[in-house]
Amino acid sequence: MSQAGQDFSRRVERRVRRLQRPRKLSLWQGLGVIGMVGWSVVLPTLLGLAAGHWLDRVMPTAFSWGLSGMLGGLIFGCLAAWRWVDQEWSQLKEESQDLGS
Repeated sequence: MSQAGQDFSRRVERRVRRLQRPRKLSLWQGLGVIGMVGWSVVLPTLLGLAAGHWLDRVMPTAFSWGLSGMLGGLIFGCLAAWRWVDQEWSQLKEESQDLGS
């Protein structure tokens, strides 16, 4: 077998071994995931609130731009977090199916 073929075989074997190991999250990794989801909701909410507050000062109306911006940011953040968690969950399910579990 050529050198390139042997290198490829070693890479495939390493990947198979890595995929066969059970995937466990440590406490800190779990807290990191929670933090990621939290910030993906909080940041758009605060940005929407700030934009709405600015609009309240620039063009006052009968309704609150600040509240509208905050609600819009909250909805956007929740959808973004949900999409990210759904992708991670799908990836975990695919990996477990690949391993035959």
